[in-house]
Amino acid sequence: MNPLRIGLMGFGQVGRQVYRLALDDDRFNVVAASDIGKPEILHHLVNKSMARDVSVRLENKCLVGGRFGRKTRFLPASKPSDALWDVFEVDLVIDTTARFRSSETLAPHLTNGVRRVILSTLPDGDVDRVVLYGINQDSIDGGDRIVSAGSASTAAMALALKVVVDAGPIEHATMTSVHAYTSDQTLQDYAGPDYRRSRSGAENIIPNETPAPQWVERLMPAVAGKLSGFALNVPVQAGSLLDMTVAFADADVDAQAVNDLFLAAAADQPELIATTADPIVSSDVKGCSQSILVDLKGTLKAGSKLIKILAWHESLGHARRILDLAALYAGLEARTGEVA
Repeated sequence: MNPLRIGLMGFGQVGRQVYRLALDDDRFNVVAASDIGKPEILHHLVNKSMARDVSVRLENKCLVGGRFGRKTRFLPASKPSDALWDVFEVDLVIDTTARFRSSETLAPHLTNGVRRVILSTLPDGDVDRVVLYGINQDSIDGGDRIVSAGSASTAAMALALKVVVDAGPIEHATMTSVHAYTSDQTLQDYAGPDYRRSRSGAENIIPNETPAPQWVERLMPAVAGKLSGFALNVPVQAGSLLDMTVAFADADVDAQAVNDLFLAAAADQPELIATTADPIVSSDVKGCSQSILVDLKGTLKAGSKLIKILAWHESLGHARRILDLAALYAGLEARTGEVA
């Protein structure tokens, strides 16, 4: 099967991580990347994020590198309608900008010649499908055109809950997503549409709402009506933490039993779930390609039914799942012969 020809809309942190992961994967060929940044600076940034013994070069506005020596052409488009994907015969666009999140704003990608768009974050309104890899990837359909891959924190919550509820019912779960600051936050206080997010992301712990519980309930009927959550954006550059407290229906469940569930899940799905008994901190999570890294030392029973679970994650794991999802759709097309 020929490699999937990918176009990247946005070459920020997640876009560069997708590019790095795809670079030496023979299933993918990132043929174009659209970003308003100067190609020289984008090249500099991606090289700084590579391993010390790996680099790519810039040739006539193209990144060239990897063991396949493939070329990725930089495009200066600032919105989907300006990206001429058909010129590069792009099969699928991964939109990592987080600026275009609705079917209406993402549809121009399709108009410009691609078969499918994968959004790297949760959508604004309905799209053809929201897929949390490891939860509902078996639901994909060849007719899906605009697809959301969810978010790192949403996938972390869903995966942790799936491990738990597959073993037995819960009464409720509440989560706090302790999240590294994001590119849309400001370094200094700056008036924005939200009071709290107008404060400096580099100086403050900023309480924030999260749609993760609502989306997890929507995609996992077993926990519908049983979830709540909140988020804290904290002044660290990478490494986020899911802090989840579960009320079990069975009062006999203890911390070791929960850890045993995650140890078994990690053995069964090592690409998605990992565990650690080391006393790690957020910077230790850099380079983790799993969706969750369960902190076994953090599992704690409180009262008769409550158990706290800590699970780390970082954006590299989410970038990996986006490519896993792209590969699933490519495989579906190969099996069904769909080319529309």
